[in-house]
Amino acid sequence: MATITQEKIGPLHEKLSVKLEKTDYLPGFEKSLKEYSKKANIPGFRPGKVPAGLIKKMYGPSLFMDEVLRSIDKEILNYLDTNKVNIFAQPLPLENDMAKLDANNPVDYDFHFEIGLKPDFKMLDLAKLDITGYNIDITDEMVNEEVERLQNRYGNMTDKDTVEADDNVVNVTFTETSADGSEVADGIKKDNSLLVKYFAPAVRTALNGKKAGDSINITLGEAFEEKELEFIAQDLGLNKDETATKEKTFKLEITKVGLLEKKELNEEFFNQLYPAGDVKTEEEFKAKVKDEIYNYWASQSRNQIHDQLFHKLVDDTKIEFPETFLKNWLITQNNQPQEGENPQPAKTPEQIEAEMPAFLNQLKWTLITEKIVADNAIQVGPDEIRDFAKQQLFQYMGGAMGMTDDQPWVNDYVERMMKDRKYVEDAYNRLQSQKVFEWAETKVKPKATSIKAEDFAKMVSEHQHHHH
Repeated sequence: MATITQEKIGPLHEKLSVKLEKTDYLPGFEKSLKEYSKKANIPGFRPGKVPAGLIKKMYGPSLFMDEVLRSIDKEILNYLDTNKVNIFAQPLPLENDMAKLDANNPVDYDFHFEIGLKPDFKMLDLAKLDITGYNIDITDEMVNEEVERLQNRYGNMTDKDTVEADDNVVNVTFTETSADGSEVADGIKKDNSLLVKYFAPAVRTALNGKKAGDSINITLGEAFEEKELEFIAQDLGLNKDETATKEKTFKLEITKVGLLEKKELNEEFFNQLYPAGDVKTEEEFKAKVKDEIYNYWASQSRNQIHDQLFHKLVDDTKIEFPETFLKNWLITQNNQPQEGENPQPAKTPEQIEAEMPAFLNQLKWTLITEKIVADNAIQVGPDEIRDFAKQQLFQYMGGAMGMTDDQPWVNDYVERMMKDRKYVEDAYNRLQSQKVFEWAETKVKPKATSIKAEDFAKMVSEHQHHHH
């Protein structure tokens, strides 16, 4: 009979000693030798007629090791299960004991492992967390800007010979130049279509009277004011906050001049945007646009609550970890031979040490999630994953027209995704995490505070820079 003893090494860090008697593994070893001799294929012998001594000599050591390892595994699993020992990862051998195995001389063996215990911890009271719920002011100005954007987006373009007014549209090619106006090799080259009024006043004057084929030279920071600069810089793949961006010089070549005739706010236009036909008047149209803006910001605001929840829970939940064990585990993980094309070089112990805090935070969040899921019986069923795959497909297709659920190829696609283990795992984790946040949202009591859209956007982007 195998016996297992457990003793403490450090905080949540225990040692398991497994005493394996030869009666625990010998019958298994002899059985696998017999099976081997039936099917072993060795030149010069008929199958099943190979002498037992030869089989033992050739295959004994490896079969012996397999059997011993299998017996240890079984004993440990059984022990952890019976005694309800909750552990991280798997038990790690404390020393390399395999050298002492000798198939020709079976004896009792002692093996030693270390395990890291999962901690018990107290969940924070979500209702007491200090969380801010941002209510973004939806101003008339925001609504009017969006209405105008839609009118322009769906408007008709007529060609013009020369630039005459702020509401003219110029199709331009941005070509990066050096300060003296000569083209930069491998520089940025990008087409864009802009309203003349997007440019700073001095450039508008310079554009006046220009026609297709003409060009002007600009410096980004001077040609565009703050709001437009952000939009243009992003389009050119630059960061608007870097000084160098504002100092970059470009040649702007006009490829076409046009006049955008804004769509009129009439029923034909409303029906084009809202085919359901429930928008008849300008008032209803603005109300609809306002709703959409509101929904967009409301979802941004919810994300913000999720973000605060995540940080509060990770920062303020007290959880002890078997750090020494986890470090050892990371080191063994890291030293396993890697599969694949370009294996990563093994990390140094210093690198592992440096990554510990981030690793523990991630682990902390995993434990908190597991606890919420277990305490509140949160489940994700196969049908929800199917649904998720379908929604994703529809989004890829750009909410394609007339797509319905009952088209056979949609179901074929979904069933194919359901067989992809990695996809299912990812979808499962995303849905589960979503449900955890939805549950948490019902428990928190955020303090409502009003905020302007641009201040909110700024706060979020600063927060993201700060974290990544």
